[in-house]
Formats: sequence, C-alpha cells, structure tokens
Amino acid sequence: MPKVVKPLNFNQVDKAKPKDKDYRLSDGGGLFLRVRKSGTKDWILRYQEPVTKKRKDLSFGIFPTVSIADARAKREEAHKQIAKGIDPQVFRNEQLKHEKVRLANTLEEVGAQWFNVKKTKVTPDYAEDVWRSLENHIFKSIGNTPISDINAIDTIAIIKPLESKGSLETVKRLCQRLNEIMVFAVNTGLVHSNPLSGIKAAFLPPAKKHFPTLKPEELPKLMRSLSTASIKLVTRCLIEWQLHTMVRPSEAVEVKWADIDLENQTWKVARHKNSHKTEREHIVPLTTQTLSILEFIKPVSGHRTYVFPSDRNPKSHANEQTANMALKRMGYENKLVAHGLRSIASTTLNEHGFDPDVIESCLAHVDKNEVRRAYNRADYLERRRVVMAYWSEFIEKAATGNTGIAMSNVSQLNNKRA
Repeated sequence: MPKVVKPLNFNQVDKAKPKDKDYRLSDGGGLFLRVRKSGTKDWILRYQEPVTKKRKDLSFGIFPTVSIADARAKREEAHKQIAKGIDPQVFRNEQLKHEKVRLANTLEEVGAQWFNVKKTKVTPDYAEDVWRSLENHIFKSIGNTPISDINAIDTIAIIKPLESKGSLETVKRLCQRLNEIMVFAVNTGLVHSNPLSGIKAAFLPPAKKHFPTLKPEELPKLMRSLSTASIKLVTRCLIEWQLHTMVRPSEAVEVKWADIDLENQTWKVARHKNSHKTEREHIVPLTTQTLSILEFIKPVSGHRTYVFPSDRNPKSHANEQTANMALKRMGYENKLVAHGLRSIASTTLNEHGFDPDVIESCLAHVDKNEVRRAYNRADYLERRRVVMAYWSEFIEKAATGNTGIAMSNVSQLNNKRA
C-alpha cells in the first residue's frame, strides 16, 4: 500500500532550517520543498517523462515568492499535462522561448524589419520621412511595446493630440504606416490579426487641397501676362517649359542637358529626391515647341549642367519656388501656382477627348494596376507624343498675338532643320 504523505503546512515550510546538506520535505504528488544548505527554499516537482519514463525534476520557484498554494496549483497543471503525454518541462521551456520572442518583437523592432523592405520601394528622402515620423510620434510612446500587445485604444490615444493640433495629414500618414507594419506582422506570423485596421475612422480626414489653377479658356491671358512680365529670362523659359512638358515643378528645375536626347526628341526625367513614389523612369516626348525653348536658352546655359540654372549659383539649378514667386508677382497669387499648370493641361486634354490613361501617363501618375502600368510604360510613348504635340499647339494658339518664347522660336527651329 503506497505511503500516504501528509501535506505540508505553512509553519513547516516557513520554519524549515538549513542543514549541512540539502534536504527535501514532501507535500505529496511528487511535490517537494527543497531546503538548501544556503537557506534558500524552492519547490521541486519530481515526475516521470510521459514517453521515456525518465525521472526528471522541475523547479516551480522559490518560497515565499511562490506560496504553498501556488506550488500545488503548478503541480496539478503539470499532472494534467503529463496525462496528455506532454512533458511539463519541455512545455514550459517552449512557453519561455515564445515569451522571449514576443517581448523581443516590439513595435519598433518589427517596424524596423518592415522598413528594411519598404525603403527598397521608395526614394531615400521619402524613406527618411517615413521613419522619422514614426520615431517622433509613435515609437517614443509605444515603441517598446510587444507587437502582440498593440491595440487600437492606446494607439488612437497617442495620435489624438496631433488631430487636435490640426495635423490631419500627419495623422493620415501615421495610420497608413502603422497599418503597413501590422500587416507585415500578420504576414510574418508574429500576430494573428491587425487590431489597427480601422483606426483611421477615429480621426477627421484631412481636407483635400487643390492647387490653385486656371481654366483652359484663361490660358491666353496667362500667356499675355507671361510675355509682358518683368521677370528673368530663365524664369520665363522655365514656366513655359513646365507648361509644355506637364511635369512637376521639382522635375522642371532639375532638367539637365545630359538628360535631353535631341536625336530621339525625348527628355529622361530625373528621379526626384523628394518624391514619395517608387523611383521609376519617366520619358517626356519633346515637341517642336519644347525643342525651341531649349534652342532659345542654350546660349545662356548650354555650357552648364542644368538647363535652368540658379541666378545666384549657376552651377546649381533654379529653385523649385522660382516659378511660384514669378506667378505671384504677375498677379496670380492664390489663383495659380506652378503645380497648377499641370491641371490646365489635364483639364484641356480630357475635355478634348484624349484617352484618360494616356493623359495620366503624360502626367507621370502611377497606375495602381501593375499589369496595366507595365503595358502603359512600354506602349504609351508614341501615343503620348501625339498628346504632347496637341497640347503644345494648344498653348501656341493661346499665345497667338503675344511673344511666347516657344512660339517665337518654332519658325527659327524649323528653318534650321530645313
């Protein structure tokens, strides 16, 4: 008949004194209080491994941090595991390993892993902006929180002050970036679901900002103002160049002579450092009018790197705000900005029935459909030549009676070719 072990009581455990050697006091069911000669008392479960039947000891912790009741509860849980064929020591080690991984995979750590992938798809400056925004507004507060503990309530509370300040664009971007991190965590098996998928609904959306622009019928007035404005020659050429080519202000000022292919009548647009889009090649077909602008400004900057050099430092390019400042002085403050020149082109071409996809390609807008984007890139160059030629002719007609640089030099250019 098995020996009946009387469970230990608090006094027995508390008053157990150290001896010359470690010894044990049994509580039954394989649970022992081990009293070390140093005076430390810890709980030990002696059990048989369920498969090999090898005898093993499992520590439950030190008394009194682990009480008698705690130790007994751990014993019962271990017995249940053994009954299911689970080694409680192996199970605990796996749990500890899992917890160690969980604690190591903080929001900032997982964010860094996501960012290593993200930065390969965007320009360096945009990548820097992404990481800086997370560091400044998110990681300082919950960067050390395990990704598995991230929740909507705490995250919204952190972002709310930005909304109160009116920084709605920043709020929008942070919500997008946090969601990308969480989706990355889901896809890499770190979490089962994304608790931040709907947090943008907790904030006011940013108001859509439209660049001040003109209606197509107002273009003749603009060309008249441009022909009589008291502005520098390079600035005037720059504005006409941007109007004809439909590019962004940042791209217009950075055009280099080396990027111009006169033989194929194209301009390879530089990948702009401030663009958040994936770096990609954009080729602009050059019309007779844009070629005439180049011909006109060549004596001024043909020996330099940039087509439109800076007034203060000719080795550099004109400032991105040069065209805006000139338009402001011309009386177009709050009516037209340089970026708005693109809108005039878009409106005109759409009104005249051109293929919207080709127009978007002329404007270098990214098609979200990857297959169609690849097709557009390969096929639209010649179709864009037709659109660009029509737009340049439209501008030329709007400048009739004025002295547009492109218009006044077209005939000279044609005579040279003849």
